[in-house]
Amino acid sequence: MSFDFKNPIPRFVYTERLTREQRDAHIATLVAFPQRLADAVKGLTNEQLDQSYREGGWTIRQLVHHIADANGHFNFRFRYAMTEEDPAIKAFNENKWAELDDAKRAPLEPSLVLLRGIHARWVLLLRSLKDEDFSRQFIHPVYGAMPLDRAVGMYAWHSLHHLAQIEGLIAQKGWK
Repeated sequence: MSFDFKNPIPRFVYTERLTREQRDAHIATLVAFPQRLADAVKGLTNEQLDQSYREGGWTIRQLVHHIADANGHFNFRFRYAMTEEDPAIKAFNENKWAELDDAKRAPLEPSLVLLRGIHARWVLLLRSLKDEDFSRQFIHPVYGAMPLDRAVGMYAWHSLHHLAQIEGLIAQKGWK
């Protein structure tokens, strides 16, 4: 059986309301993620970073920059939801962003540093919220109303999904 790079981990399943334990597990994922990602890509050569994880997929370099871009958006979406009533947020065209020159050629370190900072602030915010705050929501142009309870799980999943793609390629190629 071959590794499914498009769907390397089970799809995200949203339960209507998270328990405190479930929410804490998602937050713990966000705490650990920047270091897990940095550890996964540490020591890879430029040639390896420019390998795609699947036919038609992004390179490892593009994935790392995408994760920093996406998690920055996620952080701000939470902040909008906490400071506005049902704010409509703007989606970004992740495929076009991944084709920008910096996403295709920049060293990883700026995005890894950015990710550490984003997650540090985001986790501080998440840990300060009361249970009822997680019912606040933002309005996504594609997914519609998204309560923070759903969003925290989805964004933890998103991070692990891309990490699994990177780790799967590294394992398949025998790079580490």
